[in-house]
Amino acid sequence: MASSPLKSSWTSHQNKLFEKALAQFDRDTPDRWQNIARAVGGGKTVEEVKKHYEVLLEDLQRIESGCVPIPNYMKNGSNGSADQERRLLKYN
Repeated sequence: MASSPLKSSWTSHQNKLFEKALAQFDRDTPDRWQNIARAVGGGKTVEEVKKHYEVLLEDLQRIESGCVPIPNYMKNGSNGSADQERRLLKYN
């Protein structure tokens, strides 16, 4: 039986869990990838998690090299996201 490519779909929830797990389990953590796969759940394998990390690094490299334009979030002359964040901070 031929092996299938390590491509799987990731939900936004799994991506958020993945990001949190990357922060929690740094490079020096024993069994880092197993821990991250377990934290993401959904049956993700160590290989899928590693591949997802590689894709993330490639995306970051493209962004940092200027190959991906930074989106313009300005609406009506103000930054809605920043304004909303400031309001949240003010009341919390």
